[in-house]
Amino acid sequence: MDHDAALPGTDDRLRALRAALEGTLSARMGMELEELAPEGGAMTMPVEGNLQPAGLLHGGATISLAETVASMAAILQARAVHGEGAAAVGTTVSAVHHRSARSGRVRATCTARQLGRQVAAYLVEVHDEQGTLISTIQVTTQLLPPR
Repeated sequence: MDHDAALPGTDDRLRALRAALEGTLSARMGMELEELAPEGGAMTMPVEGNLQPAGLLHGGATISLAETVASMAAILQARAVHGEGAAAVGTTVSAVHHRSARSGRVRATCTARQLGRQVAAYLVEVHDEQGTLISTIQVTTQLLPPR
């Protein structure tokens, strides 16, 4: 996906979603949104600052990255089916950590597995800078119409 063309015709929308991350856990963890569409997207995060005491990337940080990119894609799906003001919330997360990282950045790539009117499910793969698979995470979201 093209970095700013991931939301057809709405560069401002992508900028607004990036701005929505300001002041959140995602921002404190150094996450950066690269691509986004209802069908998926990509985010990166530094390993430094997101370590466990053993000096490895914290599994919870990895899960947070995956849930963030999937939830943001689900927001776009919710808006596509329910209109502006719709939202999405994560309902289940299942992670398998294959390896860890000690430095650099990791990249989470999110791909939709099911896009509906009420539920969107995503598979997120997290890789290190060398392309090694770190974690595989499934995220299911509930799509909420505007209130």
